[in-house]
Amino acid sequence: MTTPYPAQNRTDEVAETSVGELIGNISNDLSQLFRQEVELAKVELKDEAAKAGKAAGMLGGAGFAGHLTVVLLSFALVFALGNVMDLGWAALIVAVIWGAIAAVLFVNGRKKLKTVDPTPHRTVDTLKEDAKWLKNPTG
Repeated sequence: MTTPYPAQNRTDEVAETSVGELIGNISNDLSQLFRQEVELAKVELKDEAAKAGKAAGMLGGAGFAGHLTVVLLSFALVFALGNVMDLGWAALIVAVIWGAIAAVLFVNGRKKLKTVDPTPHRTVDTLKEDAKWLKNPTG
């Protein structure tokens, strides 16, 4: 049977709850919230990883097709130069051109790689702020 004053019973229950129980409830709620956020992040990352995998496959196929294009164009250049000189010299000229391109790309890539900083500074800063807040949530 229900009581005629349900709000009064709830107020009595809250009044009888100790501070320790309230803190325990808050702690449990925060733990549950954190677990739910982690689960949500996992689901989102899984979806994004699937999209990234498909995109990577397409980019890989495009890279392979581009590689074949470069190889066949190189052969075409060798045979075109072969009309005015020996095929051996033509092949050597094309190989030197590709060697120079490779050297320039290597030097520029190495320069850019030296500027890479693998530390996720924003994430570290955010985690430090979270830890500071957990130590003193009111101020």
